[in-house]
Amino acid sequence: MNFKVKNDTFLRALLREPTEYTPLWMMRQAGRYLPEYCATRKRAGSFLNLCKSPDMATEVTLQPLDRFPLDAAILFSDILTVPDAMGLGLYFSEGEGPKFERPLTTEAAIKALRVPDIGKDLKYVTDAVSQIRKALDGRVPLIGFTGSPWTLSCYMVEGGSSDDYAKVKTLMYKEPKLMHHILSVTADAVTEYLNAQIEAGAQAVMIFDSWGGALSHAAYHEFSLPYMQRIVQGLKREHDGVKIPSIVFTKGGGLWIESIADIGCDAVGLDWTMDIGVARQKVGHKVALQGNLDPTILFATPEVIHNEVEKILSSYGYGSGHVFNLGHGISQFTNPDNAAALVQAVHELSKKYH
Repeated sequence: MNFKVKNDTFLRALLREPTEYTPLWMMRQAGRYLPEYCATRKRAGSFLNLCKSPDMATEVTLQPLDRFPLDAAILFSDILTVPDAMGLGLYFSEGEGPKFERPLTTEAAIKALRVPDIGKDLKYVTDAVSQIRKALDGRVPLIGFTGSPWTLSCYMVEGGSSDDYAKVKTLMYKEPKLMHHILSVTADAVTEYLNAQIEAGAQAVMIFDSWGGALSHAAYHEFSLPYMQRIVQGLKREHDGVKIPSIVFTKGGGLWIESIADIGCDAVGLDWTMDIGVARQKVGHKVALQGNLDPTILFATPEVIHNEVEKILSSYGYGSGHVFNLGHGISQFTNPDNAAALVQAVHELSKKYH
């Protein structure tokens, strides 16, 4: 396997080492906005088949890199592979998103929750990581990822996505011990899962706390952040003599950025509600920052995209420690030409800040 990365700008930025420009990747960069992705997805027959085929996962991971000069690849998978491996029975209903056949609705089901056998039950993911890493041949680094324990628990208790998180929050407030049990088992599973991805070839890892922002201040600091800290502390910091940086992203978590920066991660992801310059003043001496363009800006013109990119870059200011990204996943309705305009704007405009 090629351990030498030809373009390591992304990894250097995460470690706040000098770079010639601000590196960029996009959340959900391999997705439905790309016609080539839609063609592969159709061939796979279903989203889950696509996730569970290392060959197809490799194919779609590389598609955005063949189209845009991005600075990192991210494993094509889904955060819900872990609860699926725990026996909850993941399925996708057309137009409705992910659902579980056996959500955690009883105390007995919660107490029976176990860490899955990562090597067996999630082998298709680690196989995909190895295959993608090989196929990249050092072009750019590969990011592995997982959902946070809180975010995964939301799906596991609700049985799917939710508008109000009423079931999981009711459990959290009425039966905090049971909630902590789910979070604890899930944190152990996720730690093993990320370490397996690192061993298989992931060169950076990211924790997506997509629903952390739905919590109150007190609840976030009890039910989400400590479990992400536990994962970060349990991660392999090095593999084959190379440092493996970690990124933690709580959507809606700008208010808690100082707490997040204290858990030991190398970088904190930001959504578009937080000014990146303010974030840098608060935590820039501790962590790198990743973000944070509103993905909807990609529905505008290349000129608007250019101006909005400049705003974020100038707000961050001079020096390294910034990985440019969207504040959440790219929309399936985005014109790929506008994604190309974003990549070009970031690469061109950021040089003067380095």
